[in-house]
Amino acid sequence: MPSTFFGLEIASSGLRAANAALNTTANNISNTNTLGYSRQEVKQEAMNPLRVFSTYGCAGAGVNTLAIERIREQFYDNKFRQNETKLGEFDTKAYYCKMIEQYLEDDGTTGFSSIFDQVFANLQNLANDPNNTSVKSSFVSSVKKLTDYFNNMYGDLQNLQKDVNEEIKIRVDHINSIAQDIATVNKQINTIEMTGATANELRDKRDNLIDELSAIVDVEVEESPIYDQWGNDTGATRCVVRIAGGQILVDMNDYNQLMCVARSSDEKVNQTDVDGLYDIKWTNGVNFGMYNESMGGELKGLIQMRDGNNGEYFHGTASRVQYNGSTTKVTITTDASYLQSMIQCKLSDTGGVINIGDQLYYYTDWTYEGDGKYTFTIDNEKSDQALTAVKTGRLASINQNVDYQGVPYYMEQMNEWLRDFAQKVNNIFTEGLTSDGKDAGILFTGSYPTNTGEYREDELNDSRHNGKGYYYITAGNVTVLNELLKDPSLLGTRANVDDDSTEGEEQDGVEQNNQVKKVISMISDKNQFSFRGRDAGGFLECVLSDAILNSSNANTFYATYLSLETNIDNQRYSISGVDEDEEALSLIKYENSYTLASKMISVLTEVYDRLILQTGV
Repeated sequence: MPSTFFGLEIASSGLRAANAALNTTANNISNTNTLGYSRQEVKQEAMNPLRVFSTYGCAGAGVNTLAIERIREQFYDNKFRQNETKLGEFDTKAYYCKMIEQYLEDDGTTGFSSIFDQVFANLQNLANDPNNTSVKSSFVSSVKKLTDYFNNMYGDLQNLQKDVNEEIKIRVDHINSIAQDIATVNKQINTIEMTGATANELRDKRDNLIDELSAIVDVEVEESPIYDQWGNDTGATRCVVRIAGGQILVDMNDYNQLMCVARSSDEKVNQTDVDGLYDIKWTNGVNFGMYNESMGGELKGLIQMRDGNNGEYFHGTASRVQYNGSTTKVTITTDASYLQSMIQCKLSDTGGVINIGDQLYYYTDWTYEGDGKYTFTIDNEKSDQALTAVKTGRLASINQNVDYQGVPYYMEQMNEWLRDFAQKVNNIFTEGLTSDGKDAGILFTGSYPTNTGEYREDELNDSRHNGKGYYYITAGNVTVLNELLKDPSLLGTRANVDDDSTEGEEQDGVEQNNQVKKVISMISDKNQFSFRGRDAGGFLECVLSDAILNSSNANTFYATYLSLETNIDNQRYSISGVDEDEEALSLIKYENSYTLASKMISVLTEVYDRLILQTGV
């Protein structure tokens, strides 16, 4: 049967429960404006009743205060983090796509269309007065202004690529910092919860860190209880945080770290890449897998902006191997349409790394044999293993399929237009004669990488110089032949046709401007020069439309995910957030409970006073 003081024990349990609830309410109220705080609630249950061997059987034993728990819904946490990953990706893309769009826009003076229209106007003036040195000078100067435009645009895009590259390193450092913090918090949580308590505030801190991480890279979190050898719950849990498609970042108290490894000048992927672009690896040397399709967040947006090639990368199959000790020559055959000429070639001119049969090799040089056949010179001493033989048909690739229109894409679009345009213009003028009847030279050329001179006409001929030809001209080095800048009269405006030429060949009239008219016809006729289905002047329309479309898409997705962030966060807050009105009601409720429990003890005090001190006296 219960003791005489059974009622006092019941009342004291109510008093303790009400006191715990009041303290918890006070904690909630004080953290109303604390970011990431989860509302807490006291969990109670009735104590096991006491059998009193009376007609009523059992007597209630009071209330048991089990724990103070967070009110939080994991479902909304997952939805919020998934949305943050998408939001971070498109926020990054929207920002950099807008910058590219601004670079390409024509302000009516310094943009491509304005400059190209000026070139065309001067070309027409030259057709009307081909022997006027002043007119020739104006035309050559306008062409130089066009090449300067591409030089400046190339520099702007390379600087943009550098900025994105540095942002990648900042994000990697941030991931490392968050990983270390999560591992520290995991240890603190287990230290507390193995005593039977619940580390609510520390769990909030960990969730806030994971929320922050989810904006940078995709996150998966798995938490499971830890049992001892007898199968008993120890109170500790194993929290594993995975990123970038399932790669482990944190496992309980342990965490992995990422590092950025700068590519050397002979490890460039694209011809247009700046030196020192970062590859991401784990500090144990394992590849991070920065191009895997499952990755998301700001890191994905930055990588795609830095390396996006619109899915156009070098790939093919090995067809021939010539082993020669320290070096090996391997021929790779490809049927990709954009690799069938040097106009669209993107390969690095300073060497790089090629994957053949899932083995990486360093190549120091390459030549183009035509018909999609490229021969690479492999440095066996620098590679992890010597390339002695490769079975025919082994797959080979350089770079990855980064199916997004990033900085490399826009730079290669410029290169493609320039190479094709320069080649056609040069061919027309070199077929002609100068105004005084001498053989004419090229108009467009490129500066050597060492800035020690310019490419000669024979070096730009596809039949010579390793088959690369106009590959050597890029938007970064294109220029007008220095001799023409000094003496515009060297321009080949006259047709090289004798009076007794064969039938069907057009005779140069008294104007002696046939070559100029051919250039005008080439520029205006899509059958003679076509860039993505447009004539020569349509370059900006094509590329700017790409930039505008990418910027619009990124902004649309960003706005969508920003709206979803607000909605999901509101749903999450409705469950775990602190509502001042609700806490005010709880304050009154628990105050009444505490008051009544106190009154109960006061009443029982009088009862015990009467029973002990006054009964039987």
